[in-house]
Amino acid sequence: MDTPVSDSSRTTPAWSSLIGSMRGCTLGGSRILKEELRQKITIPQYLRLAMRDAIQSKDVAAGNHHYASAGEAAQPPDLALVVFINSLSGGRHGPKLKARVQELMGKEQVFDLRFVKPHEFLHYGLGCLEMLADIGDSCAKETHEKLRVVVAGGDGTVGWVLGSLGELHKQGREPVLPTAIIPLGTGNDLSRSFGWVFFFCPVLLSGALFSCRGGSFPFNWKSAVKRTLDRASTGSICCLDSWNVLISMPAGKVVDPPHALKPVEDISLDQELKIEGELPEKVSCYEGVFYNYFSIGMDAQIAYGFHHLRNEKPYLAQVPFANKLIYFGYGCKQGWFFTPCISAPSLRGLKNILRMYVKKVNCSEWEQVSLPSSVKSIVALNLNNYASGRNPWDNLKPEYLENFSLKQGWHALFCLTLFLLNTLPKYRMLQQQDLSFRGGEWEEAYLQMDGEPWKQPMNKDYFTFVEIKRVPFQSVMVNGGVFSTPLSNQAP
Repeated sequence: MDTPVSDSSRTTPAWSSLIGSMRGCTLGGSRILKEELRQKITIPQYLRLAMRDAIQSKDVAAGNHHYASAGEAAQPPDLALVVFINSLSGGRHGPKLKARVQELMGKEQVFDLRFVKPHEFLHYGLGCLEMLADIGDSCAKETHEKLRVVVAGGDGTVGWVLGSLGELHKQGREPVLPTAIIPLGTGNDLSRSFGWVFFFCPVLLSGALFSCRGGSFPFNWKSAVKRTLDRASTGSICCLDSWNVLISMPAGKVVDPPHALKPVEDISLDQELKIEGELPEKVSCYEGVFYNYFSIGMDAQIAYGFHHLRNEKPYLAQVPFANKLIYFGYGCKQGWFFTPCISAPSLRGLKNILRMYVKKVNCSEWEQVSLPSSVKSIVALNLNNYASGRNPWDNLKPEYLENFSLKQGWHALFCLTLFLLNTLPKYRMLQQQDLSFRGGEWEEAYLQMDGEPWKQPMNKDYFTFVEIKRVPFQSVMVNGGVFSTPLSNQAP
């Protein structure tokens, strides 16, 4: 894990950081003029129209006629931005935010993820920009080199966009666009790690975001949007590790998988791990990427319940604090607190269905981890923010994965509300991890990546395998600059 604060900033007192974040989110912050910002980040009109036509027609050449009519007079912007907005995230403030952002730049630079998916923009919109640069358009070339992405949404939305941007690495389409964040989700752990939660929102209380109006926006949210876009265009660049999740299961289908989890024809699991029992003749395979955390167990089950409630009754989930109360209610309902009272409490423990193997640093052999019967959830963590800012580790190590577990309800209560994550077992500095689980009394398990949960079907006769390994390249992030994770390497 590489995150965004330089060595000199590690010695800055926390109180000074707090004062700075409050100034940046209130009327006392430096004023940014609307017209100056618009002029700085707005892409020339002919390029905006060319990218729009390419996306709408799904043809990178559809906007060529705009280049022909532009002539040589067009000048690239000082700093170029495109913004992706998830209207369904958090308090569903996306439409209001979209209208505000369109006031500050060309409306063709702002995309609602309900209508334009990240891969569509990269294939057609960015592809159009690249094509124009290849035929000699110097303005298009320079705009591409300066282009950055802003994602307005929760951690799952950010992961979705980062996953699509990761394809640029595989395709050799450099440079990969740096990503900034406007936090609209409930937990916002990924954006918190890069300083964007505190940059955008004025009050932090027990990891929950509040505003003077009770919503997820600060009372002067329009000014906060200006400051966020300005910071997104000028902030320093840093790198972020990510981790591949490979799933091999008996032939079947995952219902409603998250955006970050895709079906694939085949995957290659580590052959050095010796597997007991027979393998099914036919398998279904999935592949995904996570940037902050992956978990299996009761915390994913609670998140799954919340997501379905939010989709069915969105009016109940419009305020972050209310969202956390819903999470608490699902925690009670799903068994965190009532587990000891059920007739067969042992059935709730992951030990009954799960085998966990890890490869530690500088070790080529797999080691099986013995799980206590009390463990109800296992979390593999890449950054030191989990469950709205809880920090299970004092110091994380770059490039490796950390693990911790959650036990009964009283344990989860202290962990998730009082910032205490002194949990067992803990495994530090893992370079690879394998989970295998089989049903029996359980017909499904609950998994999640970066807050996006799904229900994983299980088979009582055959194991389902989940392998986690580090992605060989890093994502590029923009540093929000306030309250970032205190472990970093600045990108060159």
